[in-house]
Amino acid sequence: QVQLVESGGGSVQAGESLRLSCEASGYTWETNCMGWFRQRPGKQLEAVASISGDSSRYYTYYDDSVKGRFNISRDNAKNSVYLTMNSQEPEDTAMYYCAATSSRCADAWYSKFKYGSWGQGTQVTVSS
Repeated sequence: QVQLVESGGGSVQAGESLRLSCEASGYTWETNCMGWFRQRPGKQLEAVASISGDSSRYYTYYDDSVKGRFNISRDNAKNSVYLTMNSQEPEDTAMYYCAATSSRCADAWYSKFKYGSWGQGTQVTVSS
């Protein structure tokens, strides 16, 4: 079993940046694909970005709503994945969750059912 702990959430103004971190422990070999999901107020859980690979080649996937503004990265030596959120908008306000799976990101990275391990979430609030 993998334990995931997120950090880095908070309140920012529109246009500002924020970096979320997620550290994995336990069965870290089950973190081939790591991703970020979010749940906005009154909305369903939605995929934000995922990443797989190692320092020789990383494969990243983004939802269209964040493409060009958000960047996902990982440090396998630290068993960590990061989400750098730039040019934030009030619509980015959500609870953000880290997720991991031993399967490939390429296969439906956006599906919440793919991920077997989840963090507790970290709140991000963007004010206009």
